[in-house]
Amino acid sequence: MKTYLDWSAYDTYGVGDAYAGIPATGGNYAKAVAVCMNNHQCQRDGKGVMCPSYRITHDPAHSTGARVKAFKAALNGELGDDPFAHPDLAAAMELCVSCKGCKKECPSAVDMTLIKTEYLAQKNARLGVSRRIRLIAALPRWLHEWRPTLKFLVRRRNAWPWLARLAERWLGLSAQRPIPEIVADGYLAPPAESCGQRGKVVLFVDTFTHYYQPEVADAAIEVLRAGGYAVDVLQPAKTDGEPNRPLCCGRTYLSQGLVDEAKQEAQRVMAALAPALADGTPVVGLEPSCLLALRDEFYSLSLGPEVGQLSKQAFLFEEFLMREGNRGLKLDLKPIPGGRAVVHGHCHQKAFGAMKSVRKVLGWIPQFEFDIVDASCCGMSGSFGMESEHYEASRAMGELALLPAVRNASADAVIVADGFSCRHQIKDGSGRDAVHVAVLLARALH
Repeated sequence: MKTYLDWSAYDTYGVGDAYAGIPATGGNYAKAVAVCMNNHQCQRDGKGVMCPSYRITHDPAHSTGARVKAFKAALNGELGDDPFAHPDLAAAMELCVSCKGCKKECPSAVDMTLIKTEYLAQKNARLGVSRRIRLIAALPRWLHEWRPTLKFLVRRRNAWPWLARLAERWLGLSAQRPIPEIVADGYLAPPAESCGQRGKVVLFVDTFTHYYQPEVADAAIEVLRAGGYAVDVLQPAKTDGEPNRPLCCGRTYLSQGLVDEAKQEAQRVMAALAPALADGTPVVGLEPSCLLALRDEFYSLSLGPEVGQLSKQAFLFEEFLMREGNRGLKLDLKPIPGGRAVVHGHCHQKAFGAMKSVRKVLGWIPQFEFDIVDASCCGMSGSFGMESEHYEASRAMGELALLPAVRNASADAVIVADGFSCRHQIKDGSGRDAVHVAVLLARALH
């Protein structure tokens, strides 16, 4: 079986282990599937993220364990000669939101997000790529090449219900959900500073910050500079074939199973980061799913040994601040009006244990109280919540805990969420605007 991702990390799995359910075909991909030990931790409610689809349906068929069984059947030949195009496998994966909750909370660390990416790549190769997949996956490129047209169309689509219904019929994007509007023609980074008392950092500005919420990058730079760091915004390498197109982690391509395109974007990022990796300069990111792709999915894209070094130098904004706080960083923060917040963690932040850094840096704000919502996935999950067939499931996920907590928050409380999709779900489901931690800390500087 030809795989699109690199599964060599699972090469030794199953050697001398207790589990023996490795499918007959699929090689190392089959080993990644077979790590499941059927302990049913994915079929529970209560604290944690895993598994959002089970939590809203209470149907074992929509759990990580059931998906593993479907993949085992497929790789054992039980679904025919073309299992990746089989409707049973599609049904098992229908409500998977790639939250990575299973990688963190499953005792066997099943990485269903990565398994799903390979599945989608195999499915696309057999059934072709739809208009919606191409639109969503290539969003970074569309935003660069067709931004004025997209701006116009999105604004009109959100304003005219009949156009939203037309878009739903043609593209499968729910007419019940507004599409985020493009607010910038591209992020204009402030002039770089030659030095900082505490050294230099490289800021990776992702696609969503770049075009939709550039104020997050401005706030991050302000906070980092206030802490004594010179900040360079990562730019394409001089050898890049598209030097004017902003860098992208490839997450949108991966989420739709377009692995080759994702690898091309990742190669651009690696080329741009080469000087920082050589110098040991920290790389700071703002969007959890994008920055953490550099530490996780990049390993599966055959990008070379430099990925290992990148994983040591790449930090989410709060992770970097927490690390530097342990090394003596002090920010001159002031009390914030209201003095309280409700905080929602992105699924990938939770999967990588990054919420402790959010808790730490918010604790630096004087006279500030905050509650971190014990919630599963917000339900938006990139494009999942935009898709017409998944709109109701998306809202149900949000209603499990997150949206009620936001609605119950006092009017003077700040709603905090680092994920762009999370902020979209919060706004659409509650009417409240959520902000990135960087924005909140920048407010506290004043």
